[in-house]
Amino acid sequence: MEQIAWPQKKREMFSHHFDSTIWNDFKFRNDDIVISTYAKSGTTWLQQIISQLIFNGQEDMEVAEMSPWLDLRVPPSVVKMPAVEAQQHRRFIKTHLPVDALVFSPQAKYIYIGRDGRDVLWSMYNHHATANELFYQALNETPGLVGPPIEKPVDSIVQYYHDWLDKDGYPFWAFWENIKSWWEIRNLPNVHMLHFANLKEDMPGEIKKVAAFLNIDINPEKWDAILEHCSFAYMKKHSAKSVPLGGAFWDGGSDSFINKGTNGRWKDILTKEESEKYEKMAVEKLGEDCTRWLNTGER
Repeated sequence: MEQIAWPQKKREMFSHHFDSTIWNDFKFRNDDIVISTYAKSGTTWLQQIISQLIFNGQEDMEVAEMSPWLDLRVPPSVVKMPAVEAQQHRRFIKTHLPVDALVFSPQAKYIYIGRDGRDVLWSMYNHHATANELFYQALNETPGLVGPPIEKPVDSIVQYYHDWLDKDGYPFWAFWENIKSWWEIRNLPNVHMLHFANLKEDMPGEIKKVAAFLNIDINPEKWDAILEHCSFAYMKKHSAKSVPLGGAFWDGGSDSFINKGTNGRWKDILTKEESEKYEKMAVEKLGEDCTRWLNTGER
């Protein structure tokens, strides 16, 4: 039998958002679930889905508290780690790091959700443009900041799009390396690749795939409740349960964080040339197969 070459951590990442060193001291359990994404790719939706599978369709769960963003540097690890270690339920933690910046466990289950980068950018702009002073204070004034602070976005979403492409993920973090690093390990037995578009097209089918991957048996009597609680309408209505700090960092609260959940908003705004700029860069950075999956969900 061929021995599996498991990913190894090769670097640390620090920024106004990241402190990857927390993974160095994280004590994995054999049934841990790691939700891995580039931001605004369906992370909160996937957290809701997994919470519903673990807790069998329960309502009113504090999903944002139960499923922390481990490598976010706020709050610091001395606050976050004890809370995670005290959890008694099956843990489901999120990360926005590329593979080589976290500690990878052969026993944990990793689910990566991808989304067309243009849709990511449109959602990211709303996230950034509605951020309030608490957001900037937390990220820029909490001790331990490495690198430049995050600043308010430009007024033009088209300019924001070009800056994000030209500076690879600016002002957040690199996009292409995140996608590529997870795509390269897609065939590992403990990695499952999910796509936002497929989840929108066939949520029941995709949830069943996630449950099978996580070795969770779905109670047929709870299936309708699970689907209802994972719908956009339900999550929008109960958004304060799913969003960090109940949405305190954004004008409009948690409703701003869970905004529209739609794809293709860029099609009526970007010119053909502007859209093709992304497509050409994607093939250059990721190759044709990964680009096709990222743009469409087809493999």
